[in-house]
Amino acid sequence: MSSPERTVRDITRDLLRELGLTTVFGNPGTTEVPFLTDWPDDFRYVLGLQESAVVSMADGYAQSRREPVLVNLHSAGGVGHALGAIFTAYRNRTPMVITAGQQTRSLMFGEPFLGATDAAEFPRPYVKWSYEPARAADVPAALVRAHQLATTPPYGPVFVSVPADDWNEPGVDVPARRSHSTFAPDPAAVDELVAALRDCTRPAFVVGPAVDADGVVDDMVRLVEKSGAAVWVAPMSPRCSFPEDHPQFAGFLQPEQRALTAELADYDLVIVWGAPAFTYHVHRGEADPSTTDEGDVFVVSDDPDVLARARRGRGVLGTLGHAVRQVEQRVAPAGRALPRGYARPGRPEPRTPLTAAYVFDAISRTLPDDAAVVEETPSHRNDLHEHLPITSRDGGFFTGFSGALGYGIGAAVGVAMADPQRRTVAVLGDGASMYGIQAVWTAVREQAPVTFVILDNSRYAAVAVLGEAAGGAKLPGVELGGIDHAALAASLGCPSRPVRTPEELDRALAEDFAGRAGPSLLHVRVDDQQRYLY
Repeated sequence: MSSPERTVRDITRDLLRELGLTTVFGNPGTTEVPFLTDWPDDFRYVLGLQESAVVSMADGYAQSRREPVLVNLHSAGGVGHALGAIFTAYRNRTPMVITAGQQTRSLMFGEPFLGATDAAEFPRPYVKWSYEPARAADVPAALVRAHQLATTPPYGPVFVSVPADDWNEPGVDVPARRSHSTFAPDPAAVDELVAALRDCTRPAFVVGPAVDADGVVDDMVRLVEKSGAAVWVAPMSPRCSFPEDHPQFAGFLQPEQRALTAELADYDLVIVWGAPAFTYHVHRGEADPSTTDEGDVFVVSDDPDVLARARRGRGVLGTLGHAVRQVEQRVAPAGRALPRGYARPGRPEPRTPLTAAYVFDAISRTLPDDAAVVEETPSHRNDLHEHLPITSRDGGFFTGFSGALGYGIGAAVGVAMADPQRRTVAVLGDGASMYGIQAVWTAVREQAPVTFVILDNSRYAAVAVLGEAAGGAKLPGVELGGIDHAALAASLGCPSRPVRTPEELDRALAEDFAGRAGPSLLHVRVDDQQRYLY
């Protein structure tokens, strides 16, 4: 007797097991029922209450684990809800396979209810690849191809639309092929970089997220100490790629051409490691985007598009895991005078209302050594830099690279789920938190060890401050207020409390960091007086 024909669903589930994609973040709809039916006991389904929160949670999970993740969305409506978070995942270069249910093939000619018209076009251009298979039997092969592309540098999300009736159709077995996710730079390019580093007198390194993502922060520290370079963080970097308490740490480059040029003007060699070179947010007149006319520039990246965008200098194409190690092994100690490090201000005074600076300082004083920090406080970024130095050398800091609000609160849940043995602290603006507050429910359901710290200044302060700096006046739509974040969290089942004084804050943080299980939320009122952002 011949064995029964295997369905697309059978084949796909075996593939997902082989590829390690058995944790699925999703928000289901009717077009996903055939995929979800008879859910296997060895699979984990992480339910989110809104699709943008689903993608942000998956983003944080994948970034923290340095592994791809599977997301399951619902037709056009669910993908539409998620697009802002998909945009952030694309900018974050997150390896993410996104599937979405499509109406049955037999109904598509009539543009049915819940059908996705031109489904593969919808998430573009913020996915690396987007596809709806022409026949049901090709679904498994499409998912293998999607996984290959998502996990090949430069990493990023991919999208596959699957008609609902495809899952029960006969499928074609395909092997689960794992990608080769690293590649070495051209030896000749490395020779040029090493020679330039040997011959310069005042080198500066600009470190970006790929250094941490590739797990070579310790190698970078050794290279910095050998070369005597000053280390700057690339503008808006979403990860910490160099410990900010190191004596050669110089500071944070500003996302504006003239300011950035001035910060790098004293160096005769600038090497950009694993970052877009350079990312700007504001424009106040043209300036050389890298360094002085006399200086030399190298950009090291695994993304040829980054190298092509650089306005000057030489590119070195390769993954940072290879590039940093190869250069570090070949560079001899230079014996240069060490550059001046980053000068931090003194400890902020405790007062009521609390300042954002005091909140960050209080977190820094009590944060467990192994804790992860997730940040989305756009109007308090300078205070964060000055009073909450990130010293992790292995995936200890995450923020969104796109600027689209809503990443932080969901990503913090994903980061906490990725490693439940450590506490995750999410420092969030009140406005940013409301873009994904549904993630708190998932944190409770999954008992994710995360402390949400909501800094409430009752406004979209970044919009107000940057708007006024650009000449705007009497701006509507920037005033918030009246949101009881503690009560909102409690309604979602999360232990929470309001915080108004330095004593309340210090006590709450001490309790949370003393071994609390599961999530909690602190609603911290802060002074609404804002510093100039850049």
